[in-house]
Amino acid sequence: MDVVFYWLLNMSILATAVGIIVLLIRKIRPIPRRGIVLLWAIPLVRFLVPFGIRSKFSLLSMLPRYAVRTVPISELVALPAQGQGFLDVFPSEKPVAMTNIGRWAISYRPMTYKVDLLADVFDYASFVWAVIAAAVLITLTLIYFVTKAELRGAKRMYDNVYSSQKITSPAVYGILRPRIIIPEHLRDAEGLDLILLHEKRHIRRGDNFWRLLAFITAAIHWFNPFVWIFLKCFLSDVELACDESALAKLPREKQKAYALELLNVQQSKTVFASAFGGAKIRTRIEHIISYKKMTVFSALLFAAFVAAVAYMLLTNAA
Repeated sequence: MDVVFYWLLNMSILATAVGIIVLLIRKIRPIPRRGIVLLWAIPLVRFLVPFGIRSKFSLLSMLPRYAVRTVPISELVALPAQGQGFLDVFPSEKPVAMTNIGRWAISYRPMTYKVDLLADVFDYASFVWAVIAAAVLITLTLIYFVTKAELRGAKRMYDNVYSSQKITSPAVYGILRPRIIIPEHLRDAEGLDLILLHEKRHIRRGDNFWRLLAFITAAIHWFNPFVWIFLKCFLSDVELACDESALAKLPREKQKAYALELLNVQQSKTVFASAFGGAKIRTRIEHIISYKKMTVFSALLFAAFVAAVAYMLLTNAA
């Protein structure tokens, strides 16, 4: 368990640095939120995936070698003989590696720490981490099933659209078979088509899956205060990105009606659902007012920017 926590802590530190870079990029106003949501996938991968491909173009190559060491996979696990494993597709130096930020260990198979005290620290810390992580995951699971039970009485309107008296804001519930559930008092609302457009964009984008994955990531890295900051920003960006996706389908006069509909819908604080009022209304209204469609050129330019940033942040030092 202490070995698992050792590498989890390294992953968390590295993902935090990557997440801070995304937060800085997020401040650049011309960048659409649909693009920022894509960038959030980079720290997500760093939080969840321990390995990476080595590259001299990695941003980690700029860090001093005494602070960061790239550990080849051959030092961590016993590799199969030549011709017997998938790693044989790579060159002989085996470029798949993990990044050791703290450098608290001097060898990894078996794990040998620099001092005996560190072994005790990681042993106890791993136990506390496992207990609290399990508690958070169990709590999230209970919230999910309680919410699901409360919505069993929702009345079907048509297709996957339902109404319920137990919610205050329209939202999408579920991942494999998502349902759009709206409050009973909005069944005949004039702007219902705009509300449904927003929720359908959530379904098309698979936002509930990414929300769930983000919450699981936060539960695993609960000890890292930055993961909760990233989670809050990510959830806000998901709503803004969904607004952009909906606005792209509307003429300018309808976009104003969309903004007005936001003011009429109460904010929701659901955990596992993508809600129409699920982010700060003022921020979303300002975003809608300043919204401009991307040109083909700007879209291609931004795609290249995202690809370059992802390559530099997802690869490990050579």
